[in-house]
Amino acid sequence: MKRADFLKQLAFLSAGSALLPKLKFPKDSPFTELRNGVGIFTMQGGTIGWLTTDDAIVAIDSQYPDPAEKFVSGISSYGGGPEKVLFNTHHHGDHTGGNPVFAENGYRIIGHANVPDLQRIAAEGQENQPTVPDTTFEEDFDLSVGNETIHAKYYGPGHTKGDSVIWFEHANIAHMGDLVFNRLYPYIDRGGGAMIANWIPLLEQVADEADSDTLFIFGHGNPEFGVTGSSEDLLHLRDFFSHLMEYTRKGITAGKSKDEITNIQSFEEFPDFVSPSDFLSLSANVDVAYRELTEAE
Repeated sequence: MKRADFLKQLAFLSAGSALLPKLKFPKDSPFTELRNGVGIFTMQGGTIGWLTTDDAIVAIDSQYPDPAEKFVSGISSYGGGPEKVLFNTHHHGDHTGGNPVFAENGYRIIGHANVPDLQRIAAEGQENQPTVPDTTFEEDFDLSVGNETIHAKYYGPGHTKGDSVIWFEHANIAHMGDLVFNRLYPYIDRGGGAMIANWIPLLEQVADEADSDTLFIFGHGNPEFGVTGSSEDLLHLRDFFSHLMEYTRKGITAGKSKDEITNIQSFEEFPDFVSPSDFLSLSANVDVAYRELTEAE
């Protein structure tokens, strides 16, 4: 499947998807308030997180141009001030496609140092060049707005080699971007630097840094489980990845072919994971695990 087709699939994986079973219909408003001025926006693409204070509006990810326009025009209903900031959790178009709209409306864009190049590589051959972060960081970036401190942190390669977790420290909320597909077979972007072997301890580290009251925002989710949750959801995905690597490694050790190993639809140990397409499937996950275990970097 081409990258553009993949992004079309991901467009449906926020709240309320026509492709997934046991749907919860989306609310009339795409805005949902969580706590302490922090909320989410679910429309088309990766979940947008947001914070409004008397002096600022902060957004996490930008979806696509049309929903970005709706976000920018609607967020003022929840407050805000003159400072405007957008964080990109990573480079994929369903999280950065709305960047031009935010930039045109005065938002400063921040992302990990690998994000701009990954955006440009993904856009090669396209007529329009991407709007990339104008401020980047290697490991950490802190921003204080109102009574909130926002901490962006890079934990190494996971879903890509440019994923950040964005922590709202006072609200005790963390936006995971696509480091969590909640009960969906995740997209593992090996071409973009993904590494399952690091994604596993990454999820453990983030969970260890949280507490029992930490609320997590996820990039995408099976609507039965949603796009918010707890550290238990992170550890559930960690366990899935651990099982994925163990299954694949055992198949390789047993001398099975790649086709034999990838010929699988589900793990009975993880019945709550769903597959909205062949691209976002267990077979595709096993294929990436196989390549990670057998191909030299």
